Amino acid sequence: MSILEDLAATIDARKGADPSSSWTAKLLAKGPEKCAEKFGEEAIEAIIEAVKGDREKLTSEGADVLYHFLVMLAARDVAIQDVLAELAQRQGISGIAEKAARPDA
Repeated sequence: MSILEDLAATIDARKGADPSSSWTAKLLAKGPEKCAEKFGEEAIEAIIEAVKGDREKLTSEGADVLYHFLVMLAARDVAIQDVLAELAQRQGISGIAEKAARPDA
């Protein structure tokens, strides 16, 4: 199991926790829209650090982005294994070819 899968399992376990005892439970209690908003905020912070070129801060913000992405997935009951399986299907395929093959492309 990967660190992302371990973290996703921890997040899933917090779904029913008391929001006053868990940051994850607090986020999930606010609903999927708030989880998505928080993910967006963290992504913007990571972008800012990437533009600045601060590797240490980008590393920290990157961890925040991954955590909040997993919370957002959990809020919509999307398993990390499904996302990883999608990535596995795309492995070895040119990004240009993969995008062109999409029905909405």
